[in-house]
Amino acid sequence: MNIELRHLRYFIAVAEELHFGRAAARLNISQPPLSQQIQILEQQVGARLLARTNRSVALTAAGKQFLADSRQILGTVDEAAARAARLHLGETGELRIGFTSSAPFITAVSTTLSSFRRHYPDVHIQTREINTREQIAPLNEGSLDLGLMRNTQLPESLDWQPILREPLMAMIPKDHPLAAKPTVTLAELAREPFVFFDPHVGTGLYDDILGIMRRYGLAPVMAQEVGEAMTIIGLVAAGLGVSILPASFKRVQLNEMRWVPLAEPDAVSEMWLVWPRHHELSAAAQRFKTQLITAAPGR
Repeated sequence: MNIELRHLRYFIAVAEELHFGRAAARLNISQPPLSQQIQILEQQVGARLLARTNRSVALTAAGKQFLADSRQILGTVDEAAARAARLHLGETGELRIGFTSSAPFITAVSTTLSSFRRHYPDVHIQTREINTREQIAPLNEGSLDLGLMRNTQLPESLDWQPILREPLMAMIPKDHPLAAKPTVTLAELAREPFVFFDPHVGTGLYDDILGIMRRYGLAPVMAQEVGEAMTIIGLVAAGLGVSILPASFKRVQLNEMRWVPLAEPDAVSEMWLVWPRHHELSAAAQRFKTQLITAAPGR
């Protein structure tokens, strides 16, 4: 059996017109080849599909069944083609994004996620909150399409684009004398009990912030070491010490704590969008990447 899709289209046209001349005109072909192709189709099927007389054309019982099935087959083919085209255009599929805990607080990230979901609702967005260092392996392996992380040492297999360069800010309990100052220095903070990330957690902010303090010859006294930025904020609000986080976290406001700018102009941190260099990005991932980079401040 060698039935082609064009045979089904020819048959449907004849079955709907019940007239070979009108069907041929509809298909933009001449009538004799159309009649010949219908005969070939009936031979392939092994059943008479059309009852022909000099004056009329009618569907046989087999023809009625074959018409219903032909419409279903062509509909399935059209749907398959449409699904493939939408996947190719990035309108469907899956988008897997890793992000650090601070990424959702960045306006460009949150607005891009919201806009992308609104415009491409059939793309399944799978997000994983994962520390900077822990994103590297899944990006290399292909289990993540894109990563949002703080600036860190990356292997040559990954490429990146900065999407935000933001100031670092001090977090100080509201009743602490430093909370009333317009700015504080890193040296002032280093003399206070410091609440910060556990070095084994793998966050890029650990190396980022402590690296800046080391440039000034400072080493804060760690009073508490925890795994999450929100825990740091909560402990500072509880009066257990001071800390430093990027300004994007300032969206978290607690009455018991104050955000105070740092005096040092180079006390900044970058957020990067990272992707595998040697794996082709899906159309959805490429579309999201372009939208986020375009939405980034300064673009």
